[in-house]
Amino acid sequence: MRFLHRFIVTKESPFHGGMFTASIQIRFKKPADTAQTRLEGRTRDPKLDLIAFQHCRLAHILNLYKFISSKKRGPYVSLQLLSRWAQHVGLNTLTGGDLVRKYPHIFEVFTHPIRRNVCCKFRPKFVELLDLEDEVVHNTEESNVIKIRKILSMSVTGRIHLHAIRLMRRELGLPENFRDSIILKYSDIFRMIDLEIVELVDWNGDKGLSCFSPEIEIWRERQYREKWLSEFETKYAFPINFPTGFKKVPGFRDRLKNWQRVSYVKPYEKMEKVRVRSCGGIERYEKRAVGIIHELLCLTVEKMVEVERLAHFRKDLGIEINLREVLLKHPGIFYVSTRGNVLMVFLREAYVRGCLIGANAVYDVRRRMLELMLLGCRNTRVLRENDQGGEEEEDGDGVAGKDGYFVIPILKRHSSKPR
Repeated sequence: MRFLHRFIVTKESPFHGGMFTASIQIRFKKPADTAQTRLEGRTRDPKLDLIAFQHCRLAHILNLYKFISSKKRGPYVSLQLLSRWAQHVGLNTLTGGDLVRKYPHIFEVFTHPIRRNVCCKFRPKFVELLDLEDEVVHNTEESNVIKIRKILSMSVTGRIHLHAIRLMRRELGLPENFRDSIILKYSDIFRMIDLEIVELVDWNGDKGLSCFSPEIEIWRERQYREKWLSEFETKYAFPINFPTGFKKVPGFRDRLKNWQRVSYVKPYEKMEKVRVRSCGGIERYEKRAVGIIHELLCLTVEKMVEVERLAHFRKDLGIEINLREVLLKHPGIFYVSTRGNVLMVFLREAYVRGCLIGANAVYDVRRRMLELMLLGCRNTRVLRENDQGGEEEEDGDGVAGKDGYFVIPILKRHSSKPR
C-alpha cells in the first residue's frame, strides 16, 4: 500500500497523469517567433529612442496649441481647464500644470486681469516658429506636388485615399489645406474620383512604369561606382546598419547576403502577381513591401513616422502582410521605437549618431522648436529679458501686468489729463 500510495494523483505528486503516465516524455513548446516577441527582444538604440520621445512630447505641445488657438476669447487658457485638456491631447504622464512648469520657454504664465485666475499662453518666439514653418511649407509647393505624385505612382491602381495622406501630412511636410492648395489646384495632374479618393491623370495601368526612380537607386549607383561592386551585388541591395550590440547567429550573414540578391518589383514598377510556391516568391513579395516602406520614409521630412499612420497605406499600395512584422524582421534597415507609448519607425541609414543626415528647411524650423523645448527650466538670459520686456510693455499700455493690477495705470492716465 505504501508503494502504491506514491503514485496516487495529488497536487504534490510528480506524476500528474497517474502511475501509468510516469514514463511519458514531456515535450516543451518552442519559443514563439512573432512580431511581439521580436519587439520585446530587439536590440535597443538609445539615441533613436530619445529622439522618438522628444518628438512625441513636441507633438503633444502642438496639439495643445491647436486647442488654445481655436478659442474665441483669446489665445490663452486657464491652468484649471488645461488639466482637463491634457488627456485629450495625449498627455497621460503629465498634468497641465506640470507641462507648463517644465517648459517655460514655450508657455508663459500670467494672471487674468478680470477673473484673477492663473492662465497660460504660448510665447511669441514659439508662435513665430510655427508661422515660419507654415511659410516654408507653402514655399515648397513644387516638391510637395512631386511627393503626392510619387505616392500615387506607387499605388496599385493609381489611386490613394486622402485620409491616409492627411494622417501623414505633417511628416510629409504638406500644408494643412493640401487638398485645395495642391490637389484641386493642379487639375492637370490630379483628379478627384470621390471626396476622399484622388488619382493620377497620366497614370497608365498598361505600361505600369513611372518616370520616378526610388531614392535607394542613388545609394546603389554610388556603391557600384565607388566600391567597384558588381551589378549583381548592388542592383537589389539595401544599406544595412545594425545597432550596437546586435547579435548575429550562425548563418545570419549568408541569409542576409542571399536576401540582398533577391530580385523584386521596385516601388514605381507595375506590380505583378507573385506565386508563393515559386522559387523565392514570398521573399520577393516581402522585399517589395520593404522597398515601398523605404521609399515612403524617404519622402518624409524627418525620415520617421508612426507605424499606425503607415498602416493606412497598406491596401492602396498593395502591402497585404503584417507591417510591424516586416519592420522588425529587418533591423538593419528600420528601427522601431516604443518610447512615448507610440510605435515609431526610423530609417536607419538617415541617422548617424542620433543626427539626421541631409536636413531640409522644414526640418531646420522644427529643430529650433525642439531646441526651445529641450531648454526645459533653464533660466537663460533670453527668458529673463522676455519676462522683463513683457512686464514693461503691459504696464506702459495700461493693461494688466504680471500681478494683474490694472486699475492704477487707468487712474494715472486720468490724473495726467488737464482740467
